Amino acid sequence: MDTTFTHTGTTHTDASGLPLVVDRSPEWGSDRLDLDAYLARVGYRGPREASLAALRALHRAHRDSVCFENVDIALGRAVSLDLDAVQRKIVQAGRGGYCYETNLLFAAALDRFGFPVTRLLVRIREGSAKRRFRSHTALLVRADDMVWLADPGYGYAALIEPLALRAGAESTVDGWSWRLTTEDGHWLLQYRRPEGWFDIYAFRTEPQYAVDFEAAHYVSSTRPGSPFVGQLVVQRAGDEERYRLKNTEFMTEYRGGEQRLRVLRPHEAVDVVRGTFRLPLTAEEERLLHDFLAARR
Repeated sequence: MDTTFTHTGTTHTDASGLPLVVDRSPEWGSDRLDLDAYLARVGYRGPREASLAALRALHRAHRDSVCFENVDIALGRAVSLDLDAVQRKIVQAGRGGYCYETNLLFAAALDRFGFPVTRLLVRIREGSAKRRFRSHTALLVRADDMVWLADPGYGYAALIEPLALRAGAESTVDGWSWRLTTEDGHWLLQYRRPEGWFDIYAFRTEPQYAVDFEAAHYVSSTRPGSPFVGQLVVQRAGDEERYRLKNTEFMTEYRGGEQRLRVLRPHEAVDVVRGTFRLPLTAEEERLLHDFLAARR
Protein backbone atom coordinates (compact mmCIF):
# COMPACT_ATOMS: atom_id res chain seq x y z
CA MET A 1 0.00 0.00 0.00
CA ASP A 2 1.39 3.38 -1.05
CA THR A 3 1.22 5.68 1.98
CA THR A 4 3.69 8.37 0.94
CA PHE A 5 2.35 11.90 1.32
CA THR A 6 4.94 14.30 -0.07
CA HIS A 7 5.55 17.66 -1.70
CA THR A 8 8.50 19.94 -2.02
CA GLY A 9 8.74 21.65 1.34
CA THR A 10 9.25 20.92 5.03
CA THR A 11 8.87 17.30 6.13
CA HIS A 12 6.58 16.30 9.03
CA THR A 13 5.55 12.90 10.37
CA ASP A 14 2.09 12.16 11.73
CA ALA A 15 1.04 9.76 14.49
CA SER A 16 0.62 6.91 11.99
CA GLY A 17 4.18 7.32 10.72
CA LEU A 18 3.21 8.85 7.36
CA PRO A 19 5.84 11.31 6.09
CA LEU A 20 4.25 14.68 5.35
CA VAL A 21 5.81 17.57 3.45
CA VAL A 22 4.06 20.93 3.58
CA ASP A 23 3.36 22.30 0.08
CA ARG A 24 3.81 26.07 -0.11
CA SER A 25 4.13 26.24 -3.90
CA PRO A 26 2.86 29.51 -5.41
CA GLU A 27 1.44 27.60 -8.39
CA TRP A 28 -1.90 27.12 -6.59
CA GLY A 29 -2.43 30.87 -6.13
CA SER A 30 -3.59 30.48 -2.52
CA ASP A 31 -2.14 33.87 -1.62
CA ARG A 32 -4.66 35.43 -4.03
CA LEU A 33 -7.68 33.98 -2.23
CA ASP A 34 -9.93 36.61 -0.65
CA LEU A 35 -10.23 34.59 2.54
CA ASP A 36 -12.73 36.91 4.21
CA ALA A 37 -15.05 36.73 1.19
CA TYR A 38 -14.67 32.95 0.92
CA LEU A 39 -15.51 32.38 4.58
CA ALA A 40 -18.53 34.66 4.27
CA ARG A 41 -19.64 32.71 1.17
CA VAL A 42 -19.59 29.36 3.00
CA GLY A 43 -20.83 30.77 6.31
CA TYR A 44 -17.80 29.78 8.39
CA ARG A 45 -17.32 31.86 11.55
CA GLY A 46 -14.93 29.68 13.52
CA PRO A 47 -11.26 30.13 14.32
CA ARG A 48 -8.75 30.41 11.49
CA GLU A 49 -6.37 27.74 12.70
CA ALA A 50 -4.95 24.39 11.57
CA SER A 51 -6.92 22.27 14.05
CA LEU A 52 -9.07 19.20 13.41
CA ALA A 53 -12.12 21.02 14.76
CA ALA A 54 -11.59 23.85 12.26
CA LEU A 55 -11.02 21.38 9.41
CA ARG A 56 -14.26 19.56 10.19
CA ALA A 57 -16.29 22.76 10.49
CA LEU A 58 -14.86 24.32 7.32
CA HIS A 59 -15.33 21.07 5.37
CA ARG A 60 -19.00 20.89 6.37
CA ALA A 61 -19.56 24.58 5.63
CA HIS A 62 -18.08 24.24 2.15
CA ARG A 63 -20.07 21.09 1.35
CA ASP A 64 -23.30 22.70 2.53
CA SER A 65 -22.77 25.94 0.60
CA VAL A 66 -21.03 25.14 -2.68
CA CYS A 67 -23.03 23.08 -5.16
CA PHE A 68 -21.51 20.64 -7.66
CA GLU A 69 -22.50 21.87 -11.13
CA ASN A 70 -21.29 21.99 -14.73
CA VAL A 71 -23.68 24.62 -16.12
CA ASP A 72 -20.89 26.49 -17.93
CA ILE A 73 -19.51 23.32 -19.53
CA ALA A 74 -23.00 22.23 -20.59
CA LEU A 75 -23.50 25.61 -22.26
CA GLY A 76 -20.21 25.33 -24.11
CA ARG A 77 -18.32 27.90 -22.08
CA ALA A 78 -14.65 27.60 -21.22
CA VAL A 79 -13.95 26.94 -17.54
CA SER A 80 -10.71 28.11 -15.94
CA LEU A 81 -8.97 26.62 -12.91
CA ASP A 82 -7.07 29.84 -12.23
CA LEU A 83 -7.91 30.75 -8.66
CA ASP A 84 -9.00 34.27 -9.58
CA ALA A 85 -11.53 32.87 -12.06
CA VAL A 86 -12.72 30.23 -9.60
CA GLN A 87 -13.35 32.71 -6.81
CA ARG A 88 -15.08 35.16 -9.17
CA LYS A 89 -17.49 32.38 -10.07
CA ILE A 90 -18.02 30.63 -6.73
CA VAL A 91 -17.27 33.29 -4.12
CA GLN A 92 -18.38 36.49 -5.82
CA ALA A 93 -21.15 35.25 -8.13
CA GLY A 94 -22.45 32.62 -5.68
CA ARG A 95 -22.29 29.81 -8.23
CA GLY A 96 -20.99 26.28 -7.73
CA GLY A 97 -18.52 24.35 -9.81
CA TYR A 98 -17.36 20.88 -10.60
CA CYS A 99 -14.77 19.06 -8.53
CA TYR A 100 -11.62 20.71 -9.88
CA GLU A 101 -13.03 24.15 -9.18
CA THR A 102 -14.64 23.60 -5.82
CA ASN A 103 -12.03 21.33 -4.20
CA LEU A 104 -9.11 23.45 -5.40
CA LEU A 105 -10.86 26.48 -3.91
CA PHE A 106 -11.27 24.59 -0.65
CA ALA A 107 -7.58 23.58 -0.76
CA ALA A 108 -6.58 27.24 -1.12
CA ALA A 109 -8.56 28.08 2.02
CA LEU A 110 -6.85 25.21 3.87
CA ASP A 111 -3.48 26.58 2.74
CA ARG A 112 -4.39 29.94 4.21
CA PHE A 113 -5.44 28.31 7.50
CA GLY A 114 -1.98 26.71 7.68
CA PHE A 115 -2.92 23.08 6.97
CA PRO A 116 -0.46 20.85 5.11
CA VAL A 117 -2.42 19.82 1.99
CA THR A 118 -1.78 17.39 -0.85
CA ARG A 119 -3.98 17.62 -3.92
CA LEU A 120 -4.85 14.25 -5.50
CA LEU A 121 -6.37 13.05 -8.75
CA VAL A 122 -8.53 9.96 -8.28
CA ARG A 123 -10.31 7.34 -10.38
CA ILE A 124 -14.11 7.38 -10.18
CA ARG A 125 -15.72 3.98 -9.55
CA GLU A 126 -19.44 4.68 -8.96
CA GLY A 127 -19.99 0.99 -8.33
CA SER A 128 -17.89 -0.23 -11.26
CA ALA A 129 -14.42 -1.77 -11.18
CA LYS A 130 -13.74 -0.53 -14.73
CA ARG A 131 -10.46 1.38 -14.81
CA ARG A 132 -11.03 5.01 -15.70
CA PHE A 133 -8.65 7.92 -16.06
CA ARG A 134 -8.17 10.18 -13.05
CA SER A 135 -11.09 12.56 -13.35
CA HIS A 136 -11.82 13.69 -9.81
CA THR A 137 -9.86 15.64 -7.23
CA ALA A 138 -9.62 14.94 -3.52
CA LEU A 139 -7.34 16.21 -0.76
CA LEU A 140 -5.14 14.81 1.97
CA VAL A 141 -4.83 17.12 4.96
CA ARG A 142 -2.76 16.85 8.14
CA ALA A 143 -4.55 17.89 11.33
CA ASP A 144 -3.90 16.90 14.93
CA ASP A 145 -1.01 14.61 13.89
CA MET A 146 -3.20 12.54 11.55
CA VAL A 147 -3.77 12.48 7.80
CA TRP A 148 -7.38 12.96 6.67
CA LEU A 149 -9.16 12.49 3.36
CA ALA A 150 -11.10 15.67 2.62
CA ASP A 151 -13.56 15.96 -0.27
CA PRO A 152 -16.49 18.38 0.07
CA GLY A 153 -16.76 18.67 -3.72
CA TYR A 154 -17.80 15.20 -4.83
CA GLY A 155 -21.45 16.13 -5.19
CA TYR A 156 -24.29 13.92 -4.03
CA ALA A 157 -22.03 11.58 -2.01
CA ALA A 158 -19.57 14.18 -0.74
CA LEU A 159 -18.05 13.54 2.66
CA ILE A 160 -19.69 15.69 5.32
CA GLU A 161 -16.51 15.67 7.41
CA PRO A 162 -12.98 14.41 6.64
CA LEU A 163 -12.24 10.70 7.03
CA ALA A 164 -9.06 9.40 8.68
CA LEU A 165 -6.63 7.94 6.15
CA ARG A 166 -6.54 4.50 7.70
CA ALA A 167 -7.56 1.14 6.22
CA GLY A 168 -10.93 0.20 7.69
CA ALA A 169 -11.69 3.72 8.92
CA GLU A 170 -15.43 4.38 9.04
CA SER A 171 -17.42 7.53 9.64
CA THR A 172 -21.13 8.05 10.17
CA VAL A 173 -22.35 11.64 10.17
CA ASP A 174 -26.04 12.59 10.28
CA GLY A 175 -26.97 9.01 9.37
CA TRP A 176 -24.75 8.80 6.25
CA SER A 177 -21.77 6.41 6.36
CA TRP A 178 -18.43 6.14 4.54
CA ARG A 179 -15.37 3.95 4.91
CA LEU A 180 -11.87 3.53 3.51
CA THR A 181 -10.48 0.19 2.45
CA THR A 182 -7.60 -0.91 0.21
CA GLU A 183 -7.38 -2.79 -3.06
CA ASP A 184 -4.41 -3.51 -5.37
CA GLY A 185 -2.26 -0.79 -3.85
CA HIS A 186 -5.04 1.80 -3.93
CA TRP A 187 -7.21 3.36 -1.28
CA LEU A 188 -10.91 2.87 -1.94
CA LEU A 189 -13.62 5.21 -0.66
CA GLN A 190 -17.07 3.68 -0.21
CA TYR A 191 -20.41 4.78 1.15
CA ARG A 192 -23.14 2.64 2.61
CA ARG A 193 -26.31 1.86 0.70
CA PRO A 194 -29.13 -0.36 1.99
CA GLU A 195 -27.67 -3.26 -0.02
CA GLY A 196 -24.14 -2.74 1.29
CA TRP A 197 -20.96 -0.76 0.68
CA PHE A 198 -20.78 1.06 -2.66
CA ASP A 199 -17.46 2.04 -4.30
CA ILE A 200 -17.12 5.78 -4.95
CA TYR A 201 -13.51 6.14 -6.09
CA ALA A 202 -9.98 4.74 -5.85
CA PHE A 203 -6.77 6.68 -5.34
CA ARG A 204 -3.10 6.57 -4.55
CA THR A 205 -1.47 9.19 -2.37
CA GLU A 206 1.13 10.62 -4.74
CA PRO A 207 0.75 14.39 -5.04
CA GLN A 208 -0.41 16.01 -8.26
CA TYR A 209 0.61 19.42 -9.53
CA ALA A 210 -1.14 22.25 -11.32
CA VAL A 211 -0.15 20.94 -14.76
CA ASP A 212 -1.71 17.54 -13.92
CA PHE A 213 -4.97 19.22 -13.00
CA GLU A 214 -4.97 21.34 -16.15
CA ALA A 215 -4.59 18.20 -18.28
CA ALA A 216 -7.31 16.27 -16.44
CA HIS A 217 -9.59 19.31 -16.47
CA TYR A 218 -9.11 19.79 -20.22
CA VAL A 219 -10.14 16.19 -20.91
CA SER A 220 -13.06 16.30 -18.46
CA SER A 221 -14.45 19.59 -19.77
CA THR A 222 -13.93 19.22 -23.54
CA ARG A 223 -13.68 15.57 -24.62
CA PRO A 224 -16.80 14.09 -26.24
CA GLY A 225 -17.94 11.23 -24.06
CA SER A 226 -16.90 12.92 -20.84
CA PRO A 227 -19.75 12.75 -18.31
CA PHE A 228 -19.59 16.55 -18.09
CA VAL A 229 -19.68 17.36 -21.81
CA GLY A 230 -22.97 17.56 -23.68
CA GLN A 231 -25.16 17.11 -20.63
CA LEU A 232 -26.15 19.00 -17.51
CA VAL A 233 -24.95 17.58 -14.18
CA VAL A 234 -25.92 19.25 -10.91
CA GLN A 235 -25.61 17.60 -7.48
CA ARG A 236 -25.97 18.59 -3.86
CA ALA A 237 -25.83 16.67 -0.59
CA GLY A 238 -27.94 17.73 2.37
CA ASP A 239 -28.31 16.29 5.85
CA GLU A 240 -31.63 14.60 5.02
CA GLU A 241 -31.51 14.09 1.24
CA ARG A 242 -29.09 13.94 -1.67
CA TYR A 243 -30.05 15.48 -5.01
CA ARG A 244 -28.86 14.65 -8.53
CA LEU A 245 -29.98 16.29 -11.76
CA LYS A 246 -28.81 14.84 -15.08
CA ASN A 247 -30.38 16.87 -17.86
CA THR A 248 -34.08 16.54 -16.94
CA GLU A 249 -33.79 13.43 -14.73
CA PHE A 250 -34.03 14.49 -11.09
CA MET A 251 -33.11 11.93 -8.43
CA THR A 252 -33.68 12.40 -4.71
CA GLU A 253 -32.02 9.91 -2.35
CA TYR A 254 -33.24 9.83 1.25
CA ARG A 255 -31.20 8.94 4.30
CA GLY A 256 -33.09 5.66 4.77
CA GLY A 257 -32.10 4.50 1.28
CA GLU A 258 -35.32 5.31 -0.60
CA GLN A 259 -34.85 6.91 -4.03
CA ARG A 260 -37.31 8.98 -6.04
CA LEU A 261 -36.77 9.70 -9.75
CA ARG A 262 -38.70 12.41 -11.57
CA VAL A 263 -38.43 13.31 -15.25
CA LEU A 264 -38.90 17.05 -15.52
CA ARG A 265 -39.86 19.40 -18.31
CA PRO A 266 -37.05 21.75 -19.34
CA HIS A 267 -38.55 24.74 -17.51
CA GLU A 268 -39.04 22.60 -14.38
CA ALA A 269 -35.40 21.52 -14.51
CA VAL A 270 -34.30 25.16 -14.72
CA ASP A 271 -36.51 25.91 -11.69
CA VAL A 272 -34.84 23.05 -9.78
CA VAL A 273 -31.40 24.42 -10.65
CA ARG A 274 -32.38 27.80 -9.23
CA GLY A 275 -34.41 26.46 -6.30
CA THR A 276 -33.27 23.09 -4.97
CA PHE A 277 -29.64 23.67 -5.98
CA ARG A 278 -29.70 27.39 -5.11
CA LEU A 279 -27.75 28.48 -8.19
CA PRO A 280 -28.17 32.12 -9.21
CA LEU A 281 -28.73 32.22 -12.96
CA THR A 282 -29.06 35.28 -15.16
CA ALA A 283 -32.10 35.56 -17.42
CA GLU A 284 -29.86 34.72 -20.37
CA GLU A 285 -28.48 31.64 -18.62
CA GLU A 286 -32.01 30.46 -17.82
CA ARG A 287 -32.97 30.80 -21.48
CA LEU A 288 -29.82 29.08 -22.74
CA LEU A 289 -30.20 26.26 -20.24
CA HIS A 290 -33.87 25.79 -21.14
CA ASP A 291 -33.01 25.58 -24.84
CA PHE A 292 -30.13 23.18 -24.11
CA LEU A 293 -32.44 20.83 -22.20
CA ALA A 294 -35.29 21.11 -24.71
CA ALA A 295 -32.92 20.01 -27.50
CA ARG A 296 -32.14 16.81 -25.57
CA ARG A 297 -35.69 15.60 -24.97
